[in-house]
Amino acid sequence: MDDPRERLSRSISADELERRWNAVREIMREEKVDFLLMRNDEEFLGGYVRWFTDIPARHSYPTTVIFPIDEEMTLINCGPFPPGEPPPPPWAVRGVKNRLSAPYFPSVHYTYKYDAELAVSVLKAKKSPTIGLVGRSFIPTNFFEYLSTHLQGARFVEMTDQIDQIKAVKSPEEIELIKECAALQDSAIEHVKRQIRPGRRTFEIHAEAQYSVMMQGSERQLILVNSGPQGTPVPFAFRRFQNRVLKEGDQVSLLIEVNGPGGFYTEIARIFTIGEPSAELQEAHAAAVEAQEQALSLLKPGADPGELLEANNNFLVKRGYQEERRLFAHGQGYDLVERPVMLRDETMNIKAGNNITVHPAACNDRVWATVCDNYIITEDGPSPCLHKTPKEIIVV
Repeated sequence: MDDPRERLSRSISADELERRWNAVREIMREEKVDFLLMRNDEEFLGGYVRWFTDIPARHSYPTTVIFPIDEEMTLINCGPFPPGEPPPPPWAVRGVKNRLSAPYFPSVHYTYKYDAELAVSVLKAKKSPTIGLVGRSFIPTNFFEYLSTHLQGARFVEMTDQIDQIKAVKSPEEIELIKECAALQDSAIEHVKRQIRPGRRTFEIHAEAQYSVMMQGSERQLILVNSGPQGTPVPFAFRRFQNRVLKEGDQVSLLIEVNGPGGFYTEIARIFTIGEPSAELQEAHAAAVEAQEQALSLLKPGADPGELLEANNNFLVKRGYQEERRLFAHGQGYDLVERPVMLRDETMNIKAGNNITVHPAACNDRVWATVCDNYIITEDGPSPCLHKTPKEIIVV
């Protein structure tokens, strides 16, 4: 008979899950919190659910996790009403006492209370519980309102920052999976390099990159590709804007931001040209590489993200390029964007064990160039680059 566990993609070890749970329960005891509650609905930014359970949320179908201080978890998923069998199957979960389900969907507004009712049925087991909310920005207002109305005497407290502080520092096991993801992405760049040529449409390059990473074990993929003539900016574009036919002399901008076996994210971005790159593009690309090097020189434990952003912007403006208006560097883990992020409001300083991606862009009204790679922060600063692909424009 087949072992059903063979169906699972790469799993984190039981020891690693225990490490996480023990660290969290220590904080819960300090804060006098009875339960943690979190809810995610997609793998790209669904790290809380996976970090606690090793099971990803997918495709906008919300998963709720209730993590008690003194017993195993409850999972609530979209599925059948009782007595139907709730997902995921029992052989796939660890540290889970209850699996509950109901057919609820964000697109069917009145079903919001189905999973809220299930959550209340678990949380009300303790009189006047203190409930820590993790990732409150993922918890819908109607879900929270139902809980607060039907849990008389409950006290809700914010616990996101405390969990983020633990989650952002990677264990040795997590770091090895992160390195595997970076290697997978290097291999995909090599594959794509052989596929770019005039006559292909931009989305075909997207498809080639996705094929490569999925064949190597990636579970979830954010891939952005764009093409255009040199002398115009060619920033990344989503699939809706990828129907253009590649031409001789084009620039192709590619971002591969996918997770690897085990679910951890890294990201790589490179610029390709069909034929020789212009002097203007080469100059912008060199500026992006230099901006990345400057950031790396400052990425040490204790560094302030707002100061890193300011240093990056000062560098770009001095070179005649636009300042960063989004993110030029951020943490990654089970989320493709994870704290700490290089924003002025970030309160989490850089720590040893962070997995940081650095992707400054040099752009103006005629050119757009970037380079993107991941680094593990050590006590002495960034590790060697996790990606091995040369930081250069790739000519095909």
